[in-house]
Formats: sequence, C-alpha cells, structure tokens
Amino acid sequence: MLWYHVLILALVQGLTEFLPISSSAHLILPAKLLHWQDQGLAFDVAVHFGTLIAVVWFFRHDLKNIAHDWLRRVIKRRERTDNSRLGWWVIIATLPALVLGLILDNYIQANLRSMEIIAYTTIGFGVLLWLSDRFAGKHLQLNDLTLGKVLFIGFAQALALIPGTSRSGITMTAARYLGFGRECAARFSFLLSVPIIVAAAGFKTCELMIDDSQSVDWWAMAWGVVLSAISAYLCITIFLKWLNRIGFLPFMIYRLVLGALLLWVVNVGG
Repeated sequence: MLWYHVLILALVQGLTEFLPISSSAHLILPAKLLHWQDQGLAFDVAVHFGTLIAVVWFFRHDLKNIAHDWLRRVIKRRERTDNSRLGWWVIIATLPALVLGLILDNYIQANLRSMEIIAYTTIGFGVLLWLSDRFAGKHLQLNDLTLGKVLFIGFAQALALIPGTSRSGITMTAARYLGFGRECAARFSFLLSVPIIVAAAGFKTCELMIDDSQSVDWWAMAWGVVLSAISAYLCITIFLKWLNRIGFLPFMIYRLVLGALLLWVVNVGG
C-alpha cells in the first residue's frame, strides 16, 4: 500500500468507527472515487485492532470495574452491583449481532455490499437517529437498563450488519428512543463496541490465516494500528465532550450529504 493510502484509510476508520456516520460508507469512497485497490483483509484487521486499543484504553477504568464486579458475582457469588449487571447487559446485547452475523455473513457479503444500498441506509438511518434524539425522552441512566431494553438495543445493533447502517449510530438511536440521555446512549454504545470489535477482528484474522493468497504488508499494518488508534481515541474524547451541546442533527445532515454523494457516484458510474 502507498503511504498516503495507509494514512487516509487508517484515519477514516479511526474517526468513523465510533461516530454515528457509518465507517463502511466512508471506506468505500476512496476506492470508488480514486480507483484505489482494495486495502485487503490484513489491513482491515490492523485498523480494527487499532480502534479496539483506543476504546479499551479510554474506558479502561470502567471496563476494569465491570470485569471485577462481574467476575466476583459469577465466580464467588458476591452481591450483585451496578457494574456486574452492566457486564451482563453488554454480553446479552452483543449476542444478537454475533449470532445473526455468523448466520447471515455470506448472504450480506454477496448481496448487501453495493454502494446503492450503503447510500440508502446511510440516509435512512441518519434520519432515524435524529428523530429518536429529537422526540424521545432523555432522563434514563445506565442503571435503568432492563433485559427488555438491552435486547432491543442488541437487536438494533444487529441491523448494523447491513453496510451503511453504522453500529454506533443504530445503538445510540435505539438507546435514545428508549429514553436514555445522549451521553449514556453513547457510553453504552462504546462499551458494546469492545466485544463486537474483538469478534470482528478475530473472525477476519481466522479468514486471513485460512486464505494463504492474502499478502501481508507489515509496515502498512503497523501504521494502520497506530493511526487508527490515535484518531479513534481523539474521536471518542471529543464526541463525548461535545455531544450534549450539539446533539445528533449535524450527524444526520452529514449522513444525508454523504448518502447523496454515494447515489451521485452510483448514477455517474452507471
């Protein structure tokens, strides 16, 4: 890979993984508009690993407390706490996407990765994000999560298997619809990203190990990890700091513009 391909793609992945704007919609544009070669599976694994490093480091104290209380509850049968419950909620909310991803991966890869579909999902779920933010309540906290609410968010997250939906966007949409505050919705979405990114990176790593035809550019992978980790960490920091002030309207507008651009590319290409 050329150095500026590595730079742009790693930064795009890091910046879009946690914003509600769809990383898949962004990663398809350079290849289509600039006629770049596909970055390859190895680089995808690298940048996903970079974003995993970022979110784990940002929430390291939360994750440590959740893991500590959850393990004490499961292994030592200690008293249930808010953190131990949150650990269970993260696990339960992750299951729908994992199960449906294993079942539907081949179908999605074969039928739903067109630029036109990504354009429409980018637009449609962007509008849905703004509507949930504009008209839903905003008083619930993470300790107000229940099994029903968690399953609702979990099945919403499974919709992100459709390219262009945005995993962070659809989970925040579901949480806002249920009445959770903006920051709580974002924090739960980011916590959910940890097992999902681990699963996705692990799955792609297995594919990479099976497919001997995949070449590995270790220089590109190393820089991909570093650049995606730094950009993702900065993105999470700024997003949580400014979210309550700006809301989700700017992201809906951005998604509308991006979706329109993708449709324009489709029509021009056709």
